[in-house]
Amino acid sequence: MTETTKTAAARPPRAGTSWRRTGTASAHGAPQRRGQGRTLRRITPWMFLAVPLALLITFTYIPVGNMIYYSFTDWDGVSPDRNFTGVDNYSQIFTRPELFRVFFVSFYYLAASAVQIVVALYFATVLSFDLRFRNLFKGILFFPYLINGVAIGFVFLYFFQDGGTLDSVLSWFGADTDRAWLGDPTSANTSLAGVSVWRFTGLNFVLFLGAIQSIPGELYEAAQLDGASRWQQFRHIIAPSIKPVLSLSIILAVSGSLSVFEIPYIMTGGATGTSTFVIQTVKLAFQFNKTGLASAAAVVLLVIILLITWIQRRLVPDDKVDLV
Repeated sequence: MTETTKTAAARPPRAGTSWRRTGTASAHGAPQRRGQGRTLRRITPWMFLAVPLALLITFTYIPVGNMIYYSFTDWDGVSPDRNFTGVDNYSQIFTRPELFRVFFVSFYYLAASAVQIVVALYFATVLSFDLRFRNLFKGILFFPYLINGVAIGFVFLYFFQDGGTLDSVLSWFGADTDRAWLGDPTSANTSLAGVSVWRFTGLNFVLFLGAIQSIPGELYEAAQLDGASRWQQFRHIIAPSIKPVLSLSIILAVSGSLSVFEIPYIMTGGATGTSTFVIQTVKLAFQFNKTGLASAAAVVLLVIILLITWIQRRLVPDDKVDLV
């Protein structure tokens, strides 16, 4: 065998060379595919969030930005002219007592919110235990929240009118019914706040009930074996576990009491001292054509709600509850 033949025999076959090249290409392609997979996993959540974010920006943040811009102008809501007035609208809100006095009406609804939280927590605690007809009572408590606010306003408008349902019921017990329930500021605001208690107790009830039912049943069993009463179970098991939900309910109560609109607007239209800050803002914009001043009032309300929420979160931090 010649030297050339030995060299040719020692060379690897062409097929082997082709296989090694293919293997090298596959080795380089695998990291590339892994990188593409990581990129796809990274952008997939944003693909799902694209539409909600677009709707949120279009219908929330852009209108808020426009509202802030309008608050520095004297725009009437109709004319294309918008003259810049600086902080004049804000100075009017804080220097004209009739514009800022309506905030005192919110105290009626704040007190009503405290009542509805207590009532909702009581029923949520009672109905979380094994009782007869508890599902029926759950539906009864939550049903008012499902009714339209305008319908509730009209129903209770007839309920509180002279010779209406409330006067008829009181007359059965011999009580004096010669009273205009919506005729003076104190009784009118108390009546309207009572309507808000009837309507929104169901929302807090569902929030509390969901939090209570998420507590592991083993804790109740251990407490019963130790001889704990219902009150002790509530104090040491239920109350600590629903602290985050209770904090949320307080935030909703404060913001809701400051931004009440539907019930007083339908029942009294803001008359007899029942006008809230939101009703006044709507009247400024659509009745008196002072959109700039109304926008400033809306910005002030937004800042107050955010400030109160921040203070509440600082005073009652949302700590993780660990009962086990």
